[in-house]
Amino acid sequence: MKEDLLKELSYKFALNTFKLCRKLQIEDREYIISRQLSKSGTSIGANIEEASGAQSTNDFIAKFHIALKEAKESNYWLRLLKDTQLITINEFEELMKDSNYIINLLTKSLKTAKDNKLNKE
Repeated sequence: MKEDLLKELSYKFALNTFKLCRKLQIEDREYIISRQLSKSGTSIGANIEEASGAQSTNDFIAKFHIALKEAKESNYWLRLLKDTQLITINEFEELMKDSNYIINLLTKSLKTAKDNKLNKE
């Protein structure tokens, strides 16, 4: 259930970051930071999707760890875009709220997966 929610939220986040990055590239000709955000923002969901086909618990945990790292990286790029005034406070707050929610869910899912792994051993 939580994995389906993560898939849905991370897809929405990827879509919204992609739209923002596209807008930045067209309107402001800002390529470097928006490209980095586009990469990290879309990688979250891709790794969550990959985790659903994991070959082992270790593989699942590894993919979720990558997704978590990419979400945290996305927060960095969002803060940089906000502080350079390339995005509005509203754009920043909406995407940061979504990213932080994904981070919280990934963190809880990783804890559960690790606890379950330990209980099986």
